[in-house]
Amino acid sequence: MEYEKLLDEAYKKVKQVNVSGDRFEIPKIQGHFEGRKTILANFFQIASYIRRKPEHFQKFMLKELAASGQKEGDRFVLNIKVPSAKINQKIEQYVKEFVLCKECKKPDTELIKEDRLTFIHCLACGAKHSVRGKI
Repeated sequence: MEYEKLLDEAYKKVKQVNVSGDRFEIPKIQGHFEGRKTILANFFQIASYIRRKPEHFQKFMLKELAASGQKEGDRFVLNIKVPSAKINQKIEQYVKEFVLCKECKKPDTELIKEDRLTFIHCLACGAKHSVRGKI
């Protein structure tokens, strides 16, 4: 009886891994232009969907698009005009580099910082790979 109780407690503390066979699909960016700016309406929902800190995701996007930008409420504003195809391409690049496991290709990962190195740790297969630390 005591063992079962301990086991139940352990299961509650373990991070849940999505084991369904559904294909991981990144939502497409929804945005529009306002003058010379690009307004991204669902940027933070995408960050939440891929389970990454919006700050990290935002920093990557700004660097990759060579743009400046800022959060305004629940939207992300880029100070240049960028076609959505290019933004979606950069989001896919981010997911490939910082979300998907290099071994099993599953999105059930977390970023772990050890000293000055950043690793991607897979919760599904247990693999651990280093990623580009500086963005």
